[in-house]
Amino acid sequence: MELVCPAGSLPALKAAVDNGADCVYLGFRDATNARNFAGLNFDEAAIETGIRYAHERGRKVFVALNTYPQAAHVELWRKAVDRAAAQGVDAVKIAAPGLMPYASTTHPQLRLHLSVQGSATHAVAINFYHQQFGIARAVLPRVLSIEQVERLVGQTPVEIEVFGFGSLCVMVEGRCALSSYVTGEAPNTNGVCSPPKAVRWVETPQGRESRLNGVLIDRYAPGENAGYPTLCKGRFDVGDEHNYYAIEEPTSLNTLELLPELMKIGVRAVKIEGRQRSPAYVAQVARVWRQAIDSCRDNPHRYNAKPAWFSELDKVAEGQQHTLGAYHRPWK
Repeated sequence: MELVCPAGSLPALKAAVDNGADCVYLGFRDATNARNFAGLNFDEAAIETGIRYAHERGRKVFVALNTYPQAAHVELWRKAVDRAAAQGVDAVKIAAPGLMPYASTTHPQLRLHLSVQGSATHAVAINFYHQQFGIARAVLPRVLSIEQVERLVGQTPVEIEVFGFGSLCVMVEGRCALSSYVTGEAPNTNGVCSPPKAVRWVETPQGRESRLNGVLIDRYAPGENAGYPTLCKGRFDVGDEHNYYAIEEPTSLNTLELLPELMKIGVRAVKIEGRQRSPAYVAQVARVWRQAIDSCRDNPHRYNAKPAWFSELDKVAEGQQHTLGAYHRPWK
């Protein structure tokens, strides 16, 4: 099982590699990746340095091209595929099926992974991408129970990668329009969810408010932890319910306790979310997960997720709390 860690910058890449990541994933400084924030991502010099740093230590580098090309600018995405291939990356993570034919025919030696933004949740879809474009791995959206993941793994020759830790999406990767509804920009096309230019914090007599493009997302009492404002994790009044998380809660996925099951059913890689997070976050999460994966691999029958691991990860978790998400939700 590979540990796949985020790299929003060159220092984050080095932190991931130094703390046990088998693979790192990164993006270019444009709309071809779903973390297109100012100050993040890689230019030509940084990616060249990062790839050399990782490869010298026997680690892999993936490039995320996980947004959807717009008809007027499709060349930007094709050139990104060319750049990744020329730089010698180990794989590209692609979401858009329209970009797959270009990648597979122009660069047949380039390993293709289906991004989570491709939103493939069953073996029929994954096998289609494998047969048509030769994808070698698929990243599953965070909507499946552990039983559904097991069933899927047994029905495809494609390697399966799942999310192990990090902030939860609204669980419709590749389909979300909520950010676009409020700000006019969305991760699917612009590479950004809740763009910083639209975020405002306002102190009011009722409490600290977070707003997105003027829309009230949440209001916090004194001393209450405040999360980054995203529409899906705001609190709403719906019917008779007041001020509650109607869509998703600001909490992090943490699957440490599921590691033996994930290994047993044949999951090929565990992915850590967080390219927008700091190098310190990357180092801390990679270090804990490296210990956990090694412990489970060496003695799966006696594996036990240590309380100290949870304590360390909760320090960097959204809202300082964690969940198993869809893996063990009663409505599965």
